[in-house]
Formats: sequence, C-alpha cells, structure tokens
Amino acid sequence: MKRSELRTVRDTLGELQVPAGALWGAQTQRAVQNFGLGGMPMPPSFIAALGLVKCAAAQANAELGQLEPVMAEAIAAAALEVAAGKHDAEFPVDVFQTGSGTSSNMNANEVIATLAERRLGSPVHPNDHVNRGQSSNDTIPTAIHVAAMLQLRQQVLPALEGLGAVIAAAAGRMAGEIKTGRTHLMDALPLRMSDELGAWRSQVLDCVDRLRSTETRLSRLAQGGTAVGTGLNAHPDFGRRVASLLAERTGLPFESAPDLFAALAAQDTAVELSGQLRVTAVCLMKIANDLRWLNSGPLAGLGEITLPALQPGSSIMPGKVNPVIPEAVAMACAAVIGNDAAVTIAGQSGNFQLNVMLPLIAYELLQSESLIANAAAALAGKAIAGMRPESGRLRRALQLNPVLVTALNPLVGYDRAAEIAKRAYSEGRPVIDVAAEVTGIDRHELEHLLDPGRLADGEFIDDGQP
Repeated sequence: MKRSELRTVRDTLGELQVPAGALWGAQTQRAVQNFGLGGMPMPPSFIAALGLVKCAAAQANAELGQLEPVMAEAIAAAALEVAAGKHDAEFPVDVFQTGSGTSSNMNANEVIATLAERRLGSPVHPNDHVNRGQSSNDTIPTAIHVAAMLQLRQQVLPALEGLGAVIAAAAGRMAGEIKTGRTHLMDALPLRMSDELGAWRSQVLDCVDRLRSTETRLSRLAQGGTAVGTGLNAHPDFGRRVASLLAERTGLPFESAPDLFAALAAQDTAVELSGQLRVTAVCLMKIANDLRWLNSGPLAGLGEITLPALQPGSSIMPGKVNPVIPEAVAMACAAVIGNDAAVTIAGQSGNFQLNVMLPLIAYELLQSESLIANAAAALAGKAIAGMRPESGRLRRALQLNPVLVTALNPLVGYDRAAEIAKRAYSEGRPVIDVAAEVTGIDRHELEHLLDPGRLADGEFIDDGQP
C-alpha cells in the first residue's frame, strides 16, 4: 500500500498507520495486525447487535444527562447505520482476539465515532463519548444475548415451526399409507406413515419448546455492570435504560440482568442455548437419516419414498440421483454439535469476574443458529414438501412381513407364533397362508387378525384369559 494511501493515527501506545479510507482507528488497526489466527471476522449478526447496543447506550446517556443530546443523536444515528449492515466491511477484527472482545468493542466505537464526527463536524471520541458508561466486559455479553435472541426469534423458531407444518401436511397426504415398521433396522410391526412423520413433527415442536424455554434468561442483559459488575462509571439507571430502549426497538423482552456480577463472570445462558441447538441438531439429523434410508435404492434399498430429484448424483454414473438435502442437513447438524463442544469449553473460561472467550462464544453460537434455521428450511422446502410414498412397494413388503404374526400371540402363544413366522420367512410365503395351515383358524378371521391397518392402529385382542 502506498504511503499516500495511509493516514497516521494515535492511541495510548503511540502512532501507527491506518488505511486512509478506513473508518476505524488505532485500536482496530492494532487488532488487525495482532490477530490473524482464523481469518474470520465477527458475524454480521453480532456486529448488527453491537450497533443496536451502542445506539441504545447513546440514547440512555442523553436521557440520563451523561451526553449532550446533539452528540448522542449523532452517535445513535451512526450506530443504527452499523446495525443496518451498511459498514460491515469496516469490521475486520478476527474472531480469535482478546477474550473480552475489547478489540471488537473498540472497532465499533471507532467506526461509530468517525461516522458521528462527520455528521457533527466536530470531534467525537470513541471512548469518552461512544463508549461512555460502558466496558467491553458488559457490552460484548450484552451484544451476544441481543444477537442470539434476534436470530432465535427471526430465523430459528420460524424455520422450525415451518418444518413442523410441512411435516404435518405431508403426514396428511400419506394418512392412508401403511408400512412395515423397523426396530434395530429389522422388520417390525406395521404402522401408518402418518404416524412415522408425526413423530418427526413432535420432535421438532419439542425442540421449539426447549429453545423458547431459554428466552427468559437470554433476555437478561449485562449492560451496566461495566468492568467487573460493580457498575463503576455508569449511571445507576444506565443498564436498565439500555435494556428498555433495546426492548422498545426490537419488540423483544430485554431487561437488565438481576445479578450483573454473574452476567459478566459466566456465559451459562449461551451454553444453555447452545445445548438446546445441539438437541435440535440431533433431531434434524435423525429426520435427515430416516429420509436417506427410506429413499434408498431405488431398487436395492428400501425405496419406500421418493425425494425430489434436485441434481445429478454422480460424475461417472449416469442417471444416479442422491438425497442431497438430507446429506447437507446432516453435515450442518454435525457442525452444530461441534460448535456446542466449543461453546461448552468457552463457557468454562469464566475466570473470576469475566469470561475470556466471548468472541468464540458469539461466533459459534450465532453460526449454530444460522445452520439450524437453514437446515430446517431446506428439509421442509426441498425434501419433505416434495416427497411421495411408493405405495406398491409398501404393500408388497407388508404382505411378506413375518412379524405380522405378533397379532396371533394372544391366541396361539409366543412359541407357536414364532414357528409360523420362521416358516413364512423361510418359504417366502405370506404369514396368513402359513397361519391358516398351522392354526386351523378360519381364514376370514385371520384376515381380520392380520389386517395391517388394524395392527397399525394398535387394536387390542382379548384372548379371554384372566
């Protein structure tokens, strides 16, 4: 970079060169030079939340007489530009930085100060004005909660609820389809396909409930605790006012944390949310793998359903089509499970009055939310919405399923029923034919007893024995 393309800036450590067109200042530049471990900037959703926090802080300071209204208005307007994503390129600091996130906090302070200064035509100091009443130690945990709550409400929960609705619609279309159940990957009693899909839906909706259960704690913000939780250099009402302003702007129930020391020292709520996202990933991976198995074949696999053909499946085998969406979803879910391990370890790094892996927690947690939301949407729109049952194959497998003989247990006993099943399987004959020969039960009665629909509905047979 040419000398003319640089400008000189100063901080408490001295002078250094910054790109002439950059909105950031000295502390951001030092972070860029010091931290290059991952090559991954903080997520845009985190930067947006940080902008919202800075806007609320400026407004709160003005209301509490800590900033001149004109200065506060310029800072708030600049912060909202950051929240709107207009300056994402001005946030180059790597995820793997100082554990408190001080570099990202100062990045925001410097960018917002520059923008506000241009509006005012007079100096705006990144620390004295933009960061007034704040510390990285309470601002970064606050931004994590705000970003996670926004993504949860705007992306994750709608995507999961949408997936539940699509599964319900598919179950409705397939209500008349009866299939062979499987336990241990082996043939088991029959069930309705609508019940199989209904189980998926219940899993998904349980995940929604679990995620919603974290919202009470996620809505509690650390702002106002400043460096260690005592609130030094912040107005006594500052944290409560910031939370109230954020609630007004977002429509979410943010409030000041009841114990600011705990809000700075620990990230237990982030770990809790990450754990619920892991559970959701496990749920979605189970559904994805069920879809892969059910779609397998089409000739040598189960072939019970057909998923939409989205793209050619092989560079060498013409005509091959793979279950690409379930595969992609399974990989995304594996990443979420890995992210949870990182968040768990990071959550243990709350040494005394401050957690020192805040940027990592922010990055992994927000990525997990995005992955879950995108995975749920993909499963719903590109797999389950277009899946169709292979009715003929389902019926043929049912007719030869020796486990149907389970329905005769109350009448002929377990051992004799097992004999019928083994003979039907070894001879490749329908259970009803073998049962008619072995038991002497009227065929019409056997047709009723072995009716897959009746078995799928779990009808009780009373053998008359006490």
